[in-house]
Amino acid sequence: MATQSTRAALRALAQAKRGVLVPGAFNALSARVIADLGFEAIYITGAGVTNMAMGLPDQAFMGLAEIADHTARIRDAVELPLIVDADTGFGNALNVRHTVRTLERAGADCIQFEDQVAPKRCGHFSGKEVISTEEAVSKIKAAVDARRDPDLLIMARTDACATHGFEAAIERAQKMSEAGADILFVEAVTKPEEVRALPQRLQAPQLMNMVIGGRTPIFDAEELGRLGFAIVLYANAALQGALAGMNRALSVLRDTRRIDEDPTLVASFAERQRLVGKPEWDALEKRYS
Repeated sequence: MATQSTRAALRALAQAKRGVLVPGAFNALSARVIADLGFEAIYITGAGVTNMAMGLPDQAFMGLAEIADHTARIRDAVELPLIVDADTGFGNALNVRHTVRTLERAGADCIQFEDQVAPKRCGHFSGKEVISTEEAVSKIKAAVDARRDPDLLIMARTDACATHGFEAAIERAQKMSEAGADILFVEAVTKPEEVRALPQRLQAPQLMNMVIGGRTPIFDAEELGRLGFAIVLYANAALQGALAGMNRALSVLRDTRRIDEDPTLVASFAERQRLVGKPEWDALEKRYS
C-alpha cells in the first residue's frame, strides 16, 4: 500500500522543482520496468489504461473501477510513488470526493483531476471544452477535503489553454492552487515561450506534459528543471515504445515464420521471469514447502 514514505518522497520531489522525469505505466509489468530502470516515480495513465486494456481512444471510456483496479495492482508491484490520473473525477464534486477515497485506498500518492466537460478527451485532441472556473475550483476543494491522509497530494490540471487562451489558463490554475492543489498541470500549451513562462507565473510546483507527437513543443527534461518545473511527464512513452516493439517482433514472426531469442527483438525468457519476480516466488515456495 502507499505509505507515508512514498507520499513524503513525492512531495519532496515536487517541492525540489528539478524536473524529475516521470514515465507513465499502463499496467503492473510496465510499472515494474519503470522501477527497474531507476525512475523515481510513476504516473498511472488514464490514456494508457484505456488504450492498452480496452483498445479505445482516450475519450472517457475508462471509469473509476478500472483506474482503481490498475492502481491497486501497480501499488502491489512497485514501491515508487504513484501519481494517478483520475480524469474529471468521474462526475461532480461529490463524485470527486468518492474518487479520492477510492484511489487513496487503492494506494495512490497523488491524484490528478482535470477541468474538462464530461465526456473528457485527450488533452491533445481537438474539440475539448472546460467547466466553469467556479466548478473546477469546487472540485479541487472537494478533493482536498476528502483525503484521509494529509500527505496525499492533489494535482489540478486545466485544459483551458485550448479553449480560453494562455492567460485564462494561468488565472484558473492559480485559483486551483489557492483551493489547495499541491501540484499544477497546465495542459497542451503550444508555444515555447508559454512553456518557459509557466514557472515564472505560478509559484506552486508544476508538471509539464511531454506528449510524443502532441501539441506541446518537446523540451529536454534538464532544461525544464532549470526553468523550475517539478515534474516532466512522459505519460505514454512506454506505451508507444511497446507498440513499436510489438510491431517489430510480430512483423519478423509473420515474415520469417519464427523468432529466436534475439535481444534486438524480444526480451529474453530469463529477463521476463526476473521482472515478474519468479525467483522470489520460488524462494517462497521453498519456504512454505
